[in-house]
Amino acid sequence: MEKAEQAVNEGEHQVSDEADRVWSGSWVAERLGVEVVGDDRLTGLLGMALRRNPKRAHLLVSNVLGKHVPQSPSVVYGHGVELGRRVRELLGAEEAARAVVLGYAETATGLGHSVADGLGLAPYLHSTRRPVAGVAAAGGFEESHSHATSHLLLPQDPALLGGDGPLVLVDDEFSTGNTVLNTVRDLHQRYPRRRYVVVALVDMRSAADAGRLEEFAREIGARVDLVAAASGTVRLPEGVLEKGQELVARYESHSAGEGSSAGAAPSWPGAQFPAPPDSGVAPLGTRGTARTAPTGPHTAATRIDLHWPADLPDGGRHGFTPAHRELLENALPAMARRLAHALPEGARRVHILGFEELMYAPLRLARELERSADVEVRYSTTTRSPVLAVDDPGYAIRTRLAFPAHDDPADGPGERYAYNVAGAGFDAVVVVVDSAGDTPALHTPDGLLARLAAHTPRVLLAVIPSYAPERPSMLPEPLRGPAFSSYAPEEVGWLLQDLSDVTLEAPTEEREEAIQSGGAHYAESLPVEYQPSEQYQELFHAALEDSAARIAQAVGVVTETVLAERSPRPVLVSLARAGTPVGILMRRWAQHRHGLDLPHYAVSIVRGRGIDANALRWLARHHDPRDVVFVDGWTGKGAITRELARALEEFEKSDGITGFDPEIAVLADPGSCVRTYGTREDFLIPSACLNSTVSGLISRTVLRADLVGPDDFHGAKFYRELAGTDVSVAFLDAVSARFPEVADAACAQAKELLATDRSPTWEGWAAVERISEEYAIHDVNLVKPGVGETTRVMLRRVPWKVLARAGAGSDLDHVRLLAEQRGVPVEEVDGLPYTCVGLIHPQYTRGATGADGKAVSV
Repeated sequence: MEKAEQAVNEGEHQVSDEADRVWSGSWVAERLGVEVVGDDRLTGLLGMALRRNPKRAHLLVSNVLGKHVPQSPSVVYGHGVELGRRVRELLGAEEAARAVVLGYAETATGLGHSVADGLGLAPYLHSTRRPVAGVAAAGGFEESHSHATSHLLLPQDPALLGGDGPLVLVDDEFSTGNTVLNTVRDLHQRYPRRRYVVVALVDMRSAADAGRLEEFAREIGARVDLVAAASGTVRLPEGVLEKGQELVARYESHSAGEGSSAGAAPSWPGAQFPAPPDSGVAPLGTRGTARTAPTGPHTAATRIDLHWPADLPDGGRHGFTPAHRELLENALPAMARRLAHALPEGARRVHILGFEELMYAPLRLARELERSADVEVRYSTTTRSPVLAVDDPGYAIRTRLAFPAHDDPADGPGERYAYNVAGAGFDAVVVVVDSAGDTPALHTPDGLLARLAAHTPRVLLAVIPSYAPERPSMLPEPLRGPAFSSYAPEEVGWLLQDLSDVTLEAPTEEREEAIQSGGAHYAESLPVEYQPSEQYQELFHAALEDSAARIAQAVGVVTETVLAERSPRPVLVSLARAGTPVGILMRRWAQHRHGLDLPHYAVSIVRGRGIDANALRWLARHHDPRDVVFVDGWTGKGAITRELARALEEFEKSDGITGFDPEIAVLADPGSCVRTYGTREDFLIPSACLNSTVSGLISRTVLRADLVGPDDFHGAKFYRELAGTDVSVAFLDAVSARFPEVADAACAQAKELLATDRSPTWEGWAAVERISEEYAIHDVNLVKPGVGETTRVMLRRVPWKVLARAGAGSDLDHVRLLAEQRGVPVEEVDGLPYTCVGLIHPQYTRGATGADGKAVSV
């Protein structure tokens, strides 16, 4: 590391000399009255610029970080290594050997990695703003002042953060301490430890902020040390934010008036920053005029195959171990030779341009090229951070290249930037991206490569494979028939665990009392499976005969809507168990009408407990979450719709896996709770008449702590003993047999629906709230609207009464029969928005009475 140490000293001397001439923060200091005070080294390490950020007017720009200002890679790497050595001295050899280093995205990912190198054998991890499908988050935190605030921690091995050795947190600038406090607070709750070390190039905290960190350390009972290359503070005059915003607006307006190109800046009147005379790049502007980028034909970049080693991570997003470090060190000389061989003949000044969080790999490549080739090498990376460019030697950001994001970011498209590269006279620019960033957007006429081609004779592209850790899944493969359920194995995979050998059934009255008293959750036990009488079975078959075509058309409408709006090849995920027959029918429609063989799974969702997170993890590892469409049978008041939305939001925060759409597709939406439906009429769906015998002989799902562990799917039972009365496949066959006769009508209806406003009105929820108050129930969970939900009340709960729309016909025959069998009154009501509503007995105990004064029993 001798050359790195020498480079640190030379770099400090170099930036100090420049600062003696013109400090690159003087432009902002003069106009906003901002003062940087502290160590003599500060002005050599830092310049200033204006931010397009409503939270801060100014930006401290590091001259040695390699983010905004092109710098010698030995200087950049040397500063990080030196900080790491200071940490090792602080900790001592024994503690340093147990340390883990954590860097902050995006700016400090390379710095943190360099600190880990200086520390010795420390494993390294950096936070990321890029969710990775199938990789669960081990933590996360917020960076309150940043333009992009959310950080995720996605280690391949969660144990990386679980040790009790020191945690070294590395950021480029320690300004208020909020980011570090947020990080330590989150991690200390999950992985408590005795010691933390905060590392930064500059410590710019105020005295009050320094005191907050010390107080926080006492609060959590841990030691927190700080190591920085220089320290000081920024003095901000009153009204600086407003003044800065006004200054930005004025210069933006001036730039727009001058017609500056999106490729070069905006930049504003100031001193010329010309290219060297032999560089082949024309000067971009003169004093007093806005700089305009030259235009020309789109130039393709020349690709360089670095032969990046297999199994070597591109950085620390998922962890970087000492073994990875050894693999990289051995491969660097050969990769640098390939890079040097690809440079244009006679190139004397070369820039290596990294990509957002991908800082360390291009930094090490640049440093190796600098050490081994006879060229002047500079290094920096692209960034998400929007900063204004001013063509003045007293301003840190002289030029700006703007281009569209090219890595399909989770937060959507946006502008990205490369600073101080245009007009710097580079004979070649080598762009280093990971394979996730090598998309068509990188190569478009307004993309990064074309922007660079306007400012250098040669653009080269090196693509490093994006490391996607293959974590061994502890989750089993889906259960399938005939081993689990009476459905054919290709019809549905159940993301459940088989609890068939566990006694879970309890008498209805006991369950109701326990549920309403708060002694148990409804998902902790199962009702005794209802055994239909011969008369009731006849009603089911009559209803199926009458409604099969109507259901088939609704299946067609909802499936065509999904294919048109959601995904051309959706992954159907039904909410067990009422959604499962509908999911199978939708799959059959896609096969019948379009020849598609769609995957279909069934998962558990529990009101008040959310969706099975392990099932979501399994789905994310095997499919793109954006293709997943959740399916249910019908809506009542929309409780499950809301439950799913809440659960997915929590899952994104906990696991960092995004893309799951909370909008449910249902066969019937009488509650007007969703946009994707087959019909909004409240009519009898025969699959609602029965329980397991129309749902593949599967029970409702179970979630109980002694049966379902943190790494388990929710549970369910397979009632093999009921095979003699099973009508599951008969129901599916009766409906799908009607597909040919309803296909044209279904497609026409779907086309009409797609052109209309289908926004949910939630009228069902309003009706439920009204009924709850009118009948003095005061609990919307005891009001079950719609034919399907009313049937569930009659079969599984202790019913109090049934409200029926006046004049309702055969859709209620089975409900009336069940009510008669259980001694439950049916009350006809005018103006009911549903065909019927089932009321669960309020405040039930086994001594409670029904509406007729008699005890309610099964």
